[in-house]
Amino acid sequence: MRFVIARLNHETNSFSPVPTPLAAFEPKWGEAASVAARGSRTPMGAFLDLATELGAQITTPLFAMANPSGPVEDVAYQQMADAIVTAVAEGCDAVLLDLHGAMVTTQHDDGEGDLLERVRVAAPGVPVAVALDLHGNVTQRMVDHADIMVSFKTYPHVDMYETGAHAGRLLARMVAGEIRPVLAWRRPPLMTHTLRSATGHGAMQRVVQAARRAEQEGLLGVSVFAGFALADIPAPCLSVVAIADSDPAQAAACAEQIARDAWEERSGFVYQSEPLENSMRRARELAAAQGSGPVLLLDHGDNCMSGGTCDDMDVLRVALEHGLEDILVGPICDPQAVAQLLEAGYGARAVVQVGNKRPLAKLGITKSPLVLEGTVRAISDGRFTITGPIYTGQAVEMGRTVLFDTGAARLVLIERTQEPLDLGVFACVGENASRARYLLLKSRMYCRPVFEPLAKGVVECDGRGVTSSDYSLFPFSRVQRPVYPLDPGTRWI
Repeated sequence: MRFVIARLNHETNSFSPVPTPLAAFEPKWGEAASVAARGSRTPMGAFLDLATELGAQITTPLFAMANPSGPVEDVAYQQMADAIVTAVAEGCDAVLLDLHGAMVTTQHDDGEGDLLERVRVAAPGVPVAVALDLHGNVTQRMVDHADIMVSFKTYPHVDMYETGAHAGRLLARMVAGEIRPVLAWRRPPLMTHTLRSATGHGAMQRVVQAARRAEQEGLLGVSVFAGFALADIPAPCLSVVAIADSDPAQAAACAEQIARDAWEERSGFVYQSEPLENSMRRARELAAAQGSGPVLLLDHGDNCMSGGTCDDMDVLRVALEHGLEDILVGPICDPQAVAQLLEAGYGARAVVQVGNKRPLAKLGITKSPLVLEGTVRAISDGRFTITGPIYTGQAVEMGRTVLFDTGAARLVLIERTQEPLDLGVFACVGENASRARYLLLKSRMYCRPVFEPLAKGVVECDGRGVTSSDYSLFPFSRVQRPVYPLDPGTRWI
């Protein structure tokens, strides 16, 4: 048996000013792709383990993932997609793809749908299994050209490997002739907020629990996709995909029921932001309360894992205006500030303009940098290894990194955008994050498994960045209307 196994992963924020060229993916090709994927807690890592266990011949044309950002440059997409399609066209018995599900290129609204169709044309009749992110924007084109489609069931995503293992097991059974998977899907006109797609509570928890029960009762796989609403495409919406064994009616009934359940709870997928001034008052109250550990200030309006610039200064500015002190902030991506402070040198005093360097042109927003005076307390190469539980073992390179101390705040300034997935963001400059009074993180969800256990409280802070939860900031032009919550009176028949 010959298996083609590849990873091409990107969540596209149509409004992000952060470009997405080929270099953003740091693609690994051929044998280098296999080396990068093996042992990783990714779906592709699970695919490789399964294929090895089955004694299959393995071809790995690509291992590529870019942080969420603006639309993928077409030349980059075509080069990576061509590598996968060429490998498939050379002949194989199965295809296993580790995709995101919300990739948009400058020419394609539906990157995954385009890729899957090309794979199907290159190898008609060859089983295709796909592992997707919980925030995928599923389309009919994707469903039509995949035999198996399984998504993460956790957010924060701590089951990436397990999702790949699930999809891989089903594909192995299909290849062996043990099952004949049939897919059904339903998509209500419901754009969710990412902060209401956490699977540990609320409406999202309940629909994911329903999906798990359906699997326990005999469905081969049931996935609830929250969708990614900041992709300005016709339907960046919640959807449900069900897989049954040879029974289309069973799959359709399951997908319909869970989608209806989600629609009935649609208000539970909407996040209502509060003004930053209110957030700061709550933060001060939490800091004064009994208990140890920092108060987490989560700057979800500028979350680089949803396409944020990682340099928006709204939350820090308001925190300083409200007199908050002992704030550990990071990471902030500002190569210009880093260069200026490195030139000043360790221990130097400096005045520097920090952040707000990328105009949010598609939102019609331009901001001025925050002028700060302080001392260079540490200099680092910005390298560390993630200890988990998300992207465990992955090497991180934030570029040259500086700890800048203004007195009230200590800022970790970096050259490359980076989600605070690990304590290493701060440890690499000698900071113990648990000892700060306030911890201002450029994150909304991925930071939580590591940082919440250290904290005495969490305050979600919605700055006016390109990942804000305030949909009124975004000039949606391609989304099909009516859709909830943009149109509160939307009906789904």
